[in-house]
This record gives sequence, structure tokens and C-alpha cells, in this order.
Amino acid sequence: MRRRVVITGIGAITPIGAGADGLWEGVIRNESAVREIDRFDASAFPSRIAAQVDFDPADHLDVRRSRRLDRFSALAVAASRQAVEDAGIATRNGAATRTGVWIGSALGGVAFAEEQHSGYVARGVRGVAPTLALAVFGGAGASNVALDIGSTGPAVGNANSCASGAVAIGQAFEAVRSGSVDVAIAGGSEAPLAPLTFGSFAMIKVLSQRNDDPATASRPFDRDRDGFVMGEGAAVLVLEDRDAAIRRGARIVAEVLGYGASNDAYHMTAPRPDGREAARAICLALSDAGIGPERIGYINAHGSSTTLNEPAEARAIAAAFGPGARGIPVSSTKGLYGHALGASGAIEAAITAMALDRGTLPGTCNLRHLDPAIELNVIRQPLAARPDAALSNSFGFGGMNASLVLGRHAGSDE
Repeated sequence: MRRRVVITGIGAITPIGAGADGLWEGVIRNESAVREIDRFDASAFPSRIAAQVDFDPADHLDVRRSRRLDRFSALAVAASRQAVEDAGIATRNGAATRTGVWIGSALGGVAFAEEQHSGYVARGVRGVAPTLALAVFGGAGASNVALDIGSTGPAVGNANSCASGAVAIGQAFEAVRSGSVDVAIAGGSEAPLAPLTFGSFAMIKVLSQRNDDPATASRPFDRDRDGFVMGEGAAVLVLEDRDAAIRRGARIVAEVLGYGASNDAYHMTAPRPDGREAARAICLALSDAGIGPERIGYINAHGSSTTLNEPAEARAIAAAFGPGARGIPVSSTKGLYGHALGASGAIEAAITAMALDRGTLPGTCNLRHLDPAIELNVIRQPLAARPDAALSNSFGFGGMNASLVLGRHAGSDE
């Protein structure tokens, strides 16, 4: 028999708040954290705004560790520590071999490498940090988390573009469900705010240019949206066998019911206009969960605030849910914290889990005039509701599609 998998801990470092409670407070506040970039001089780019995180690694890690890790890995480790503490689990000694780590990131340590290249140009090899080789590979986040918490189970990093965090959670879910591990630390981390890294997205014209009003720049599903806003951050979940969690008296936030993934095989930056393969990822997640579409009472959409992706996602939802699609409350939370690329799916899975647990659905910040092409029930403000199950979508460059189905745990009614 397949084991049931539950979420017992959440860690988050985001522009709208840190920790599970801080993140949730930012969701309920429903105000954008986007502002003018002050991390570097962005004056050369058509977009000069971002959702930055006020994060100092030294506030979360010991001094030596905070100096050795680049921002991407430091975010992953800090969020993982929060999640483990929130779950109240032991990851060392006997539990170490039965604990795995899955961390997704679209870009990993690329921004740190960019910084080091500037040092190399200015001062040669003496200007390069000796930790460079250990920071730039995609598995650095997972490896550093495993080292920090003492996990000797599998440590897996993926770089599945903006679906990375959701893919990490989906793969971790499958590992716990199959019995490969008893506990999984899973999520995403992203630190892309460096001149060339940021500028590469600006050059392909996918970023909002609403520089005169940063707070309203990220506006998912709005008819006047003009691109996404780059963000940074990390979110990590603790997944574990439901029976074991109940035996140890853990507080269960939500249950992971299903996971589905697909690829458009269509274009590197544009989604399939008909949303066919995204719909298949949704249907695979529902099938994996063993539930029908009528059980879904909320959808946390990918909703990146781009003119191509959102109509395609709306068509995918319509194809997957049929006539009932228009009755399901849908929102995108990227209006709050922008698009943190590979971390977004993990942040949104955390928000969706807490929405089920706390009985409130997130709103869609900055939605003023719904795009007529989006034939969905998009909610603007947080809404009190207790659906049995919810869907979280993550779609990214390269045609990557990932969907997670989460269920409300019975204990959340108490």
C-alpha cells in the first residue's frame, strides 16, 4: 500500500514575510512588496523593479557558515532550518538515513558566479572566492541543506525552470509515499537579482516596465499587465508519512494527494497556446490523487502576470475541469512577491497548504480589470472558505509543467 504523505513543517524567506506565520501574514495583508531595485544599478535596463528580500545570512546561520554560502544556498538552508523547527522533527542520528532533501532552483548559484566574474576581471584569480566551484552547481542547495541538517538520504537538486520548486515537492512526495524515505525536506530557492542575470530577462522583454509604480507592476490576470516582476526567496516543506506524524503527535498542516508533470515540447519561452500539456499535468495530478475535478475547491494559479502564459493556463484549467472550471475560486499570489522563478512553486505550495489549514483563500493583488480572455473565477481579496482539496500550478520556460494537489487535513476543522 502507498503511504499517505502530510506536510508538518513550513519554512519561508520571502519579500512579504519570513517563516510560516510571516508568509501568511503577508498573504492576508494582500499588499505588494515590489519596489525599485537597490541591490545594483539597474538604470541600463527597461525594467528597474523587483521583489527583494531583506535577508542577511548572518541572522540565520553561524558566522562561518554565512560567509561560505552564496545567497541561493543560504536562503535554502535558512528556510529548511525554519521548516525542520516548525515540524519539530529529528533529522540526525537514526533518522538521518531515512531523511531526504529535494531543492529546486532555476538558476542556482549563477548570480554569485556573475559577482565572482567581476572580481576576476578586476583582480584576477585573487579576486575570486575559493567557494565558487562549490556554489554554482545546481545541487549545491540540496547538498548544503543535507549537510546542515545531517541528512544522509538522497539529496536532489533540479533546475526545471519556474516549475523547479513544485517538481522538488512532487518528487519528494513520491519518495515518501513509496517508502524510499520517511521524511523529506523539499522546496525551492532562488537568488537571481544580479545585473547580468536580471538583465538577461529584461532583454527578452518578459519583465514589467512599470517602473513609475512598482507596487502595481505585478498584476496577474489583469488586462493591463505588461510582464512579470523578478523576485527572490525560498520556501521549504517537511513531508512525512502520515501515520508516523500522527504517532509522534505532529501538527499536520495539509496532505499532499497527487503530483503531475508534463512538457509542452513547443517553445523555450512561450507556452502552448491551447494549454493542452499543462492540462495534462493537472489531470495527472488529479488522477494520482485519486479524486475527481469536482473535489477541487481552490486553484493557486501560476499566474505570472504575462500576456501569453495566463490565457494558456486559463485554457488548461478549462480543459482539465470542464464546465465546472468557472465555479472554482482561482488566484495568483505573485502580485504580492513577484516571480521568484524556481522558488515560486514552493512558496505557492506553502501558501496553498496554509489556505486549506487556516480556512482562507488568498486574493490576487493588483487585479483591477480582469482580462476578458481569462474566463475563470479569479478572486481579488482573501476569501473565507474551507475546500476539501486545492490545486497549485507551476509552469516555466522550456515548457515545464507541474501540478500539485493538496488536501485539507481533518484536524484543521478543530
